[in-house]
Amino acid sequence: MIYTTLLFSVENNICQIIINRPDKLNALNKDVFTELDHAIDEVNKDANIKSAFITGAGPKAFVAGADITEFGGLTTEQAMELSRRGQNVFFKIENSAKPIIAAVNGFALGGGCELAMACHFRLCSENAKFGQPEVNLGLIPGYGGTQRLTQLIGKGKSMELQMTAGLIDANEALKLGLVNYVTAPDQLIDKTKEILTLINTKAPIAIAKIIECINTAVVSDSAYTNGKSGFEKEIEAFGHCFGTDDMKEGTAAFLEKRKAIFQGK
Repeated sequence: MIYTTLLFSVENNICQIIINRPDKLNALNKDVFTELDHAIDEVNKDANIKSAFITGAGPKAFVAGADITEFGGLTTEQAMELSRRGQNVFFKIENSAKPIIAAVNGFALGGGCELAMACHFRLCSENAKFGQPEVNLGLIPGYGGTQRLTQLIGKGKSMELQMTAGLIDANEALKLGLVNYVTAPDQLIDKTKEILTLINTKAPIAIAKIIECINTAVVSDSAYTNGKSGFEKEIEAFGHCFGTDDMKEGTAAFLEKRKAIFQGK
């Protein structure tokens, strides 16, 4: 597919997806969502891609929010559909069987913060800023922000940030557990690739099962009672891994004191 709002490239089994609207601080519009949807499908279908990361074009922003120019004149029903569309794309990222991480290189506000939180984990540069300032527009987050921010940093801080429209810097994001690493701006992509290169040496099926099980652990759906479904999911996934060639290769390599070569089978 030819992308107009994204830059999509693959090197050493790692896919780089760049939101490419720097003149708009990479704001999310309908075209970005459509192309991001296709890009995640491409990541998951291409056997040459083992993992991916998402970042923003230019030095200022990862994604500074949704494109507010598209909000004018929407009915209640149309606004709900807009929210549902965004959430569905972000669910696709969150539930990707291949790791997708966010390299946050500046402002990650509103929909940008929600996009970063939909990724499996986050790195950021020292100039990054995070926030859900939708209340300033008389709105609330619509792409999963009320749920994921609460899961990641806890109810009290999530309540405060969303009610006050407060922003947090890179160091506070690290302290709160919103990001895993803070780097200098010129080191962010290298650090991101370093982590993904390490992950790419592991068993792909096991990685996919880890994503599936951890997502079950933090799901907000009340259908999961007392964590039992999550523990059952782990039991099933653990058993599934035992039936893979990768498990046989991994255990053989351990016993033979050599490096495992996983095939994703």
